[in-house]
Amino acid sequence: MPNRTTVTWLTGKIPPALVDLLRADVLDSVAEMVQEIQAHVPEYAPPDDDKFARGLRRGVEMALRRYVELLDQHVGHTGPAAVRDGDGIDWRVVYHAAGANEMREGRSLDALHAAIRLCARVANRRLRTFAERHAMPPNAVAWLAEAIFDNVDDVARAATDGYAQAQEAEAGELDRRRRRLLDLFIADPPPSASALANAAAAAGWRLPRRLAAVAVAGPIAQPPVMSPEILAAFDHTRPCLIVPDPKGLAQVRALENGLSSYHAAVGPAVSPVDAGKSLRWARLALDLSAKGLIPHQPIIWCGDHLAALAVFQDQALLATLTERRLAPLAHLREDKRELLADTLLAWLKFNMNANEVAAHLHVHPQTVRHRLRQLAQLFGNQIRDPDLRFELEIALRAERARNIRRARTAAS
Repeated sequence: MPNRTTVTWLTGKIPPALVDLLRADVLDSVAEMVQEIQAHVPEYAPPDDDKFARGLRRGVEMALRRYVELLDQHVGHTGPAAVRDGDGIDWRVVYHAAGANEMREGRSLDALHAAIRLCARVANRRLRTFAERHAMPPNAVAWLAEAIFDNVDDVARAATDGYAQAQEAEAGELDRRRRRLLDLFIADPPPSASALANAAAAAGWRLPRRLAAVAVAGPIAQPPVMSPEILAAFDHTRPCLIVPDPKGLAQVRALENGLSSYHAAVGPAVSPVDAGKSLRWARLALDLSAKGLIPHQPIIWCGDHLAALAVFQDQALLATLTERRLAPLAHLREDKRELLADTLLAWLKFNMNANEVAAHLHVHPQTVRHRLRQLAQLFGNQIRDPDLRFELEIALRAERARNIRRARTAAS
């Protein structure tokens, strides 16, 4: 609004009677402004809906009545009092709601701002005609023209605030719906396909044919920024993500870039109703990595470790298998036991090739052969039986993980 010094400076420059005529002229311009808006702003073209037309007219009237308030100040009325309509609603509320409505209708503010500018153009044109007819002094005309633009700025600002607040509210609601969708994906028992479809539609999220859950080692102090199609819950006690079409290059890049500073596991790709299973396997992969049963990497892709996930998901059964298969080593000293276990595991991994085992362990092949003779005495034909060799390798990997954990504990 123009400052009070300007209003005071102009006091007396326009007779009150002339102000009354100008007020009547301003309020009489509603129909002309509405007609201009409907003719030049396609979004506000004459609709079949009478309610829309009444709303448009009401908005124009409120803007003009606020301009009239400035005239009242000019002739010495105290104020400013907020301009209100017949229902006692402040003009700011009307234009705040108009901006919010533009956002909810999926439009930008361009149409509303264009309508406001058209009203200013009509007001200036009528002001010039009125000033010529009544021989108004130039300084009074300048103030009145300035007041038009001040009024336009305030009206546009109120609409912009309403638009921004509606955007923020919708974004917050959309975030809440996306969070509810993520929680539904990982719920136990798993949701139905129809429940997921409805929740995804409400969240504005395209339900893919395949997706993967990602487990992230927490806690996370500063959540990373992920691409919009990835559902994220970094504030969970056990942070997780839901990633659509996880094998796509764009998604792989998004995960590698977004989680580069974290330790995470990407579960196998599954149908949406099986997202909880994908997350369970991803969390298992993190656990196995911490135990040394699968390689520790910034991002573990469960698809590369399916056999390990299948074998090591029952820890109690694994402990029983280890105890049974490694019983021949149980009576040895710890260092001797660990040395022979590492040699036997390498021998199984490298297809019983002593030279490759020696290179891997950084010892002489003769040393390897000596140890293998000891192992043959301890295990007998077990190390030659294909089925038992498979169980033996599982037990040795578990034993190695136990040794790694023990060493880490001692070091810490």
